[in-house]
Amino acid sequence: MKHRKLFLVAGIVLVALVSGGWLLQHEAEPAGSVYRQARVFEDVLAHVADYYVDSIDERQLYQMAIDGLLDRLHDPYSVFLKRDDFRALSEATSGNYGGLGIQIDVRDGWITVIAPLPDTPAERAGIKSGDQVIALDGRSTEGWKNDQAVKELRGQPGSTVELRVRRVGVDQALTFQITRATIHIHSVYMSLLLDDKVGFIALSPVSETSASELTEAILDLTKKGMKSLILDVRGNPGGLLDQGIAVSDLFLDPGQEVVETRGRTANSSRVFRDARPQEWPNLPIVVLVNGGSASAAEIIAGALQDHDRALLVGVPTFGKGLVQSLWQLTPETALKLTTARWYTPSGRTIQRKSRNEADQEAQVALAEQGRDTTQPDTTQVFHTDRGRVELGGGGIRPDLFVPADTLSALERIVVKVLGSKITVYRDELSSSSLALKGSGRLKDPTFTVTDDMVRAVLGRLRARGVDLPDSVVAGAQTLIARELGYEAVQYAFGRTAQFRRRMVDDRQIREALALARRAKSPQDLLALGTAHGAAATSPRN
Repeated sequence: MKHRKLFLVAGIVLVALVSGGWLLQHEAEPAGSVYRQARVFEDVLAHVADYYVDSIDERQLYQMAIDGLLDRLHDPYSVFLKRDDFRALSEATSGNYGGLGIQIDVRDGWITVIAPLPDTPAERAGIKSGDQVIALDGRSTEGWKNDQAVKELRGQPGSTVELRVRRVGVDQALTFQITRATIHIHSVYMSLLLDDKVGFIALSPVSETSASELTEAILDLTKKGMKSLILDVRGNPGGLLDQGIAVSDLFLDPGQEVVETRGRTANSSRVFRDARPQEWPNLPIVVLVNGGSASAAEIIAGALQDHDRALLVGVPTFGKGLVQSLWQLTPETALKLTTARWYTPSGRTIQRKSRNEADQEAQVALAEQGRDTTQPDTTQVFHTDRGRVELGGGGIRPDLFVPADTLSALERIVVKVLGSKITVYRDELSSSSLALKGSGRLKDPTFTVTDDMVRAVLGRLRARGVDLPDSVVAGAQTLIARELGYEAVQYAFGRTAQFRRRMVDDRQIREALALARRAKSPQDLLALGTAHGAAATSPRN
């Protein structure tokens, strides 16, 4: 009995010492210390896992905690990338995915081929623009959404898929057995001569092969007689920083600054400079920009503008001047985190000033319509290499402000009247275009859309319950005629032919082409742009 009491007292003392030691350590921590907060977090997590009214998997709880942490940063660019998001980012930056190589859209409830990509399994198998994929591996595709269609068409290179296709002019459905391959999404998606001396290259996005693809395209156009270049980065969402620098390198001299990043850590603050002599120093370059030009595309535009190497035409860019670093945390997940801001060679911040993301998007939308409501920061004055004045405030402001062509007042009313039936309108444009392709009436890409063609579309719309009032029919006729022409040319003659038809209605390209035709040198182009801008803003009697 005496020994049992002795053991009991010793046990109590031991517990007291251990507990006291923990309590002393616990009390020694500051109230807001990271250690105490970590314990609180673990306690909250444990209580939610054990006692919350609904059962929640602990892995899901951790995911919710991660999402909540990043959400509280109020930065839309800092995100935890789950498997599908990480795969999409990898495809966008590498330009590679496993699939067939077809550009699709869902029209009239069916997967419709907009165009097979060049030198891909789809093109080699004989898939054509306008084909409707009605079954995939024996399953009907009717009613599939775009996301589902893309997911089902893609897959591991080497795997086989069976497509049943309905084609205009062919009575029976066609069956294709196609083996998937690694498809490379080209960063240069359009390259051609607009006339006998002005080349045009469209670049989007900024991916792993952007600089090499652009080099190849310029060399090809130079051999064909190009004397001036229009580089189109409108709608380019950006991409890789190193490729934004590499593209800028093509047109700058060694030692010239391309971009500067400024962050909180030492390795996030850095100045990037050109490392190689440029190959085309005497090539006049017009860069087309708009509200969809963002991130690495803005680095390219800002560097060429600051060094007076190109004339920028269009409307102000998006203003996404935040650097994201990527950490792959598992084989299928990664953390994308904003770690710095970037600045043009003259010192301008690229990040647009706005209250929030919605405000930024609203500013961009108004500028696209020719109503730029953003006020440059007149307290921040910067200069290009040749002394041209630039104002801060975020985004890249073009040297020559040229808004895109917008819908007329009547056409805007038509779109508003269509409302939720706009998808029906798109379907009928597609159906009418395919019917025109099959009729043999389209002899060349410059064909005229007749009144009969427009009336046929209006009739099909009425048959599907979309009856436009007489007050808007005039606007509807001009809108249908223009868009039917674009759609039918796409299906009948391909993307390049459609681009040339659209170009006639593209005010920004027309302005750029007029300047590029007259320019004898890069300096001459800047002078022409300055004179043109002064003439456009001078008062008229």
